[in-house]
Amino acid sequence: MSPGADMYREQILDHYKRPRNHGKLEDPTFTHTGENPVCGDKITIDVELEDDVISSIAFRGDGCAISQASASLLSQELIGMDLDDVEELDRDDVTDLLGVDISPMRIKCAVLAEKIVQDGAKIYEGELDIEHTTTE
Repeated sequence: MSPGADMYREQILDHYKRPRNHGKLEDPTFTHTGENPVCGDKITIDVELEDDVISSIAFRGDGCAISQASASLLSQELIGMDLDDVEELDRDDVTDLLGVDISPMRIKCAVLAEKIVQDGAKIYEGELDIEHTTTE
């Protein structure tokens, strides 16, 4: 294991133990919840927009270290991003934030927050039926 990998593992543990943007927004533009039933992760994300740009974000929920650290790291990256850019995010963007190789069994944990924000944005924009939930 390289010293760089240790640094990223420490970053994941730090974001898991002391998540950034954790909590609830007072008056979000949209809120969306998703879960990964295989691992037991469940996250709710509140997003506040100003001219379709994320001005504030908060998340809450329970889950494994990967899902919670990913939500924390992603929440920092999303502030200042417009919804078009949010929709263009992919799993590589999230795994790059985590900085470690993610096994196929854990990839759903890593990308859960990304999918929740993307689905919430699509529902907000009327592009996705509100009955849709992020479970895969």
